Amino acid sequence: MSGQPVDKRISALRRFAISITAFTLLGAFFLHFEESWAQPVVALVCCYAFELLLETLEAYGTGRSPRYRGGLRAFVDFLLPAHITGLSIALLLYPNARLGPIVFACAVAQGSKVLLRAPIAGRWRHFLNPSNAGIAATLLLFPWVGISPPYQFTEGVTGIWGAGVLGWALPVAVLVSGTAINVMLTGKWPLIIGWLGGFVLQAVLRAVAFGTPLAAPLLPLTGLVFVLFTNYMITDPGTTPVSRRNQVAFGAATALVYGLLVSMHVVFGLFFALVIVCALRGLALYALAAASALRALRAHRALEAPRVEVARV
Repeated sequence: MSGQPVDKRISALRRFAISITAFTLLGAFFLHFEESWAQPVVALVCCYAFELLLETLEAYGTGRSPRYRGGLRAFVDFLLPAHITGLSIALLLYPNARLGPIVFACAVAQGSKVLLRAPIAGRWRHFLNPSNAGIAATLLLFPWVGISPPYQFTEGVTGIWGAGVLGWALPVAVLVSGTAINVMLTGKWPLIIGWLGGFVLQAVLRAVAFGTPLAAPLLPLTGLVFVLFTNYMITDPGTTPVSRRNQVAFGAATALVYGLLVSMHVVFGLFFALVIVCALRGLALYALAAASALRALRAHRALEAPRVEVARV
C-alpha cells in the first residue's frame, strides 16, 4: 500500500459506494425491498459493461491509455461511479418484474457521460447527473414504470427498531452518513443548504398561492427518499458547481423548478427538476466558453492590428 494521500474525490466515491452497497444489501435481505434481487445485479453488470466499453472506444479514438489500466486499485476506482450509478437506478426505479427498463436507464446514464459534455476549466466534462438522467429518461419514455414506493425503505424496520425513537434509527443513520460525506469530502454542504432553503421557500409559496396547509408541501422532507435524493443524488460532485455561491444557486434553482413542476401536476418532479437544472447549467457553461473564446479572439485581433499598421508603414 503506497503512502500517497488518497484524492478526496476518490475517497468520497469509495464512501458513497460502500454506503449504497450496504443499503442495497440491507434492503434486499433485511428490509424486504419490493424490487427483485435481479435488478441491482443487472444494473451493475450493465453499468460496468457500458463504462468499460465507452472508455475503451474513447481511449482508442483519442490515442490515449484507458483510465482503468494501472492495476487492480485503478480498475476498481475507475468503476466506482458506474457502481454508484447502477445501484442508484436499481434502488429508485420500479419496473415491476421487467429488467429492460433497468438496462435502458443504465445505457442512458453511461451514454450521457460521453455524449453530453461541456467545457469546464479547460476540460470537457459531463454535466448531467448520470443516474438521474437515466431514471428521468426511463420515466418519460416508459409511462408504466414508476419510482420505488417510498414506504418500502422503512416498512421493514420492525420490532424494537421500528418502535418509538428507534423507529428513526435507519433514516437518521442514512442522513448522518450522507451528510458527513458531503461536508468532509465533497464540500457540497452549501448546495444542500440552498436545496433545503429553496424547498421550504417553494413550499411556502405553493401553500400561499393555492391555499393549502403548509404541512402538505413540506411533507416530503420527512421521507427517507428525500434524504437519499439530497445526500446521494443532487450532490453529485461531477455535475454540480464548485464555488459555494454557485452551489447555493444550483440547489435553490432545483427546488424552485421542482415547485413549478409540482404546481403543473408533473409527477416525479424531483428527477425532472434536477435534469432541467443540470441541462441549463450545461448551456450556461457553453455560453461562458463561447464568450471567453470571443474575448480571446478580440484581444488577439487587437494585438495584431498595430503590427499590421506597422507593416503597412
